[in-house]
Amino acid sequence: MAKLEGKICIVTGAARGIGRGICEAFQREGAKVVLTDIDVEEGQAAAEAIGCPFFELDVRNEAQWDRLAKTHPEIDIMVNNAGITGFESSPGPHDPDHASLADWRAVHATNLDGTFLGCRYALKAMKAKGAGSIINISSRSGVVGIAGAAAYASSKAAIRNHTKTVALYAAEQGWQIRCNSVHPAAILTPMWEPLLGDGPDRDDRMAAFVSDTPLKRFGTVEEVAALCLYLASDESAYMTGSELTLDGGLLAGSAASPG
Repeated sequence: MAKLEGKICIVTGAARGIGRGICEAFQREGAKVVLTDIDVEEGQAAAEAIGCPFFELDVRNEAQWDRLAKTHPEIDIMVNNAGITGFESSPGPHDPDHASLADWRAVHATNLDGTFLGCRYALKAMKAKGAGSIINISSRSGVVGIAGAAAYASSKAAIRNHTKTVALYAAEQGWQIRCNSVHPAAILTPMWEPLLGDGPDRDDRMAAFVSDTPLKRFGTVEEVAALCLYLASDESAYMTGSELTLDGGLLAGSAASPG
C-alpha cells in the first residue's frame, strides 16, 4: 500500500522547487495533495501537471488561511514550505548593520508569520482525528548565523524553535499530532539559476558554491521530498519536535571534509 494512501495534504509555496517536489512525491504515495501558492499562474500549471487541485494562498494573509480552513476543514498532513530570502525584491544590504526594518519585516512576514499561521490552521484541522503530521521547512541557515542574510537566518531559526513549541503543545493536549522541521542547505532549485547561469563556467560556479560542503555537491529536491515523505508517513510516528538536517555534512564541520 502507498505510504500516504487517502491522506489529505496541504503544501504551501508549492509552485516550484522543493514545494513542488514534495507535492509530486506525496501524490505518488497516494496522498490527496492540495498545492498552494501566491503565484496563481505557475501554481495552476504545476497542479495541472501533477494532477492535483490548486488553492491560491498568500501565507501572510490570515483571511486567506480562514478561507482555506473553510474549504479544507480536516487534513492529515501540513507542509509549511513557503519562504523567501528577501533578495527577491530587495538587493539589500541584509546584514545586521545595514538591513532596513522593511526588509526585515518582509522576510519574517512570509517565513515566520506564514509558518505560525500554517501551524495554527493545521492544529485546528487535525483535532477531529487527533492525529497528523506538520512539517516545517526551515534551513541550515536556521542553525548557524548568516552575516549577509540576517532576516532570513533569524526567520528560519524561529521556525526551528516554533516547531518544538507546536510539538510540545500538541503532545500536552494528548493528540498524536507531530511537528518536525527540515533544514536543507544548498538544494538545486530554480532559485539558484541566476547565480549559476548557463555559460561554460556553470560547472565551476556550482563547484565553488559547494566547496565547503563535505559531499561536494548540491542536494536535490527529490532528496528533500524523500525526507518529508518519511515525516509525513506513519513510519515516523514516534518522532516529534525533531530537526532533520540535509546539508551534505556541512554542519558536521567542514574541517572534516575529505581532502
